[in-house]
Amino acid sequence: MAETKAPPITPVRSPDTRAARTVILRRARELALVPALLLLMVLGAVVNDSFLTERNLISILGASAALAMVVLAESLVLITGKFDLSLESVVGIAPAVGALLVLPSAESGWGTGFPAALAMVAILVVGGAVGAFNGILVVKFKLNAFIVTLAMLIVLRGVLVGATKGKTLFGMPDSFFTLATTTFLNVPLSVWLAAVSFAVAGLVLKYHRVGRALYAIGGNADAARAAGIRVDRVMLGVFVVAGVLASVGGIMQTGYVGAISANQGNNMIFTVFAAAVIGGISLDGGKGTMFGALTGVLLLGVVQNLLTLAQVPSFWIQAIYGGIILVALMIARVTTGRAQD
Repeated sequence: MAETKAPPITPVRSPDTRAARTVILRRARELALVPALLLLMVLGAVVNDSFLTERNLISILGASAALAMVVLAESLVLITGKFDLSLESVVGIAPAVGALLVLPSAESGWGTGFPAALAMVAILVVGGAVGAFNGILVVKFKLNAFIVTLAMLIVLRGVLVGATKGKTLFGMPDSFFTLATTTFLNVPLSVWLAAVSFAVAGLVLKYHRVGRALYAIGGNADAARAAGIRVDRVMLGVFVVAGVLASVGGIMQTGYVGAISANQGNNMIFTVFAAAVIGGISLDGGKGTMFGALTGVLLLGVVQNLLTLAQVPSFWIQAIYGGIILVALMIARVTTGRAQD
């Protein structure tokens, strides 16, 4: 009688094992940028003797501060599973409105004679209002966030050019430049503000119920609603906060450049998404940390500085950023085990 062999037994991984493996992979993805940053620092020192000087390192941080604020804003929106493409236009229109309120008509302003302090408040209000409008259309009217914010990006870009008549605005009060020009321990206030903002956002996301609500909404909005989370209110608040953060980024950008051009913020959203994605912020929502997003900002800042020192043309820098996004998406596919939607 022929002896029958039992089929080989394949080990089955328990859900706990799979969950632990996923967490480890995600953490590895976030921390993977740290050695990459160190490697770039070494490469920069080899390529150019001035790379590791205090002046150049502070220059990298100062140039990255405005981007960091917008990346923070976009990351919060992405964690909820939504998009906000209009943030790049807020970087331009918000400080421009503030400048037009204080500048006399002889200097292309509106001649309203607003005090500088009130103009700064107006800048934040403009950012919050744009975010609130986006949030109402997305949350209340259930419109597609990508299309809504893309349309808002185009509208605000046109409004900025029309309001400034295509001119570059100069002669604003010193308060428009304070964040970029005032230093503490030789580091601009804009850098300190960006660092504090990331730290606060990271603590809120990790320890506060609002942060846990953001992750829950991004993971499964229906389940979050069933758990008692006020999904619509939280998401609307995130859009408003993102608009305000982007307007602060616009103030930083204005101070760094020393003026407000009619194209301020244009194409910035591509770099923002590059920093967020390589930093581990998932486009599917519900995943990512502020530490990862911050390292993404620093990595792109170092890359741009290196390429600039090497006199690489700016269009190649944009091409490299696009390649970085593609690589990050492939890494995300491997580490998460699922495709991006």
